[in-house]
Amino acid sequence: MNDPNRFDPGSVDTFRIVDNEYDHSSRTAYLRYALDDRYSFEETVTFETVPPPGIPVDGGGLDRALRHLHVAAGTSYYKAAAPPVVVVEGTGLSASELEFHRRLYDDGLREFAVANRLPVPRTVEIRAAPTLPVGADQLRTLRPGGLVVPIGGGKDSMVLIEAVRQVGPRLLAVNPHPLVIELAGQTGLELIVIRRRLSPELARLRSVGALNGHVPITAIVSLIAVLGSFVYGYDSIAMAIERSASEETRLVDGVPVNHQYSKSLDFENLLRRLVSDSVDPGLTYGSALRRYSELAIARAFSRLTGYHATFCSCNTAFRQKAEAGDRWCGHCPKCRFVGLMLAPFLTPEALTAIIGRDMFDDPEQVEGFAALMSEDDKPFECVGERRESAAAMRMLSDLPEWNETVVVAVLGARARAMVSDAAVEELLAPDLSPAFPDPRVASAVDRLMTGAT
Repeated sequence: MNDPNRFDPGSVDTFRIVDNEYDHSSRTAYLRYALDDRYSFEETVTFETVPPPGIPVDGGGLDRALRHLHVAAGTSYYKAAAPPVVVVEGTGLSASELEFHRRLYDDGLREFAVANRLPVPRTVEIRAAPTLPVGADQLRTLRPGGLVVPIGGGKDSMVLIEAVRQVGPRLLAVNPHPLVIELAGQTGLELIVIRRRLSPELARLRSVGALNGHVPITAIVSLIAVLGSFVYGYDSIAMAIERSASEETRLVDGVPVNHQYSKSLDFENLLRRLVSDSVDPGLTYGSALRRYSELAIARAFSRLTGYHATFCSCNTAFRQKAEAGDRWCGHCPKCRFVGLMLAPFLTPEALTAIIGRDMFDDPEQVEGFAALMSEDDKPFECVGERRESAAAMRMLSDLPEWNETVVVAVLGARARAMVSDAAVEELLAPDLSPAFPDPRVASAVDRLMTGAT
């Protein structure tokens, strides 16, 4: 017998992106959605930090940025039922804008689809009134300018912050954990705080049968930062995303599924074009660490010892119900990966002091470390390329203080068969990807990453 109180995802035909508005007095954006005509959602995004006085607000630019955030943030509600059709109401999208959002609802939700036994690629249809692109001369916004660096609490953002300190960046965080606020305070730089509040109706539906899973959160945070440029007046957004994020996590029936899709170079290029062609060509977006691997970034971070006791990349510490004092759990894929990246550049004692436990001398951790190098079992987490995990393990197998630990003793030979010393050197060097568009930022990053003074 069917339970009338249960939510049936299969009964939903259409996800509706209904309307949005921005209240200038409270600096709050309201994003409204619906599943058919039965379930409604309202999300708010509040720019909590008071902007400097006298910043002119370009209402047209703000509305353009808000429109794209509205569609992208809808992935959080669409996934409750994942119906075949998404309808964007009240506003139109050009062909290139439509393709940008189609990719988010397909590539950005493939991990969600796999977790819920839905087909990939996603065959979602996005319907919106067609519009023509607006000329660049009509999009440009006058603003004071400046650089903002989103901070998440991990090693990558701290490396970027220290690299560009002399440029005078501001930091930005969405729903910052107390740990992130502590790290930002440690830098001595201004932190812009933004609060994203999901509709409580979403949690209620999850409790009675709605689907759930990973969404392209970096895309949402990036578009919040784009919207924030019209509130705070900065004209450059430098993400701290490494080149390793572009590797697929799994192949599912030959289709690439990437947990980090909205951190990939493919997505960065799409968003950069969207910002330039549809929001404001004077606003720069991109990753200032894109030319570097996780291994190279870890080497640079190993020298930033002042942050070693404070930073954290373990998702346990950042879950919604985490306590303020939560830190590394020491037994998840993120802890293992970050530990593996740092280990070649630290002593076992120094790494144990960071993580809080000796992962490498624990036999129960061997399988988890092996998965980081696996074609079939790479975890759906923000972890780097298989070959750089193998490269780090190969490096450890050459270090007397590490090569007799349980994990390295078991996996060292496998790693050495996967990568050569030449591959290790290649991973530690910058690749040929274009540098960040602002040469001051790009050169500052290169100096820190190479250890130049």
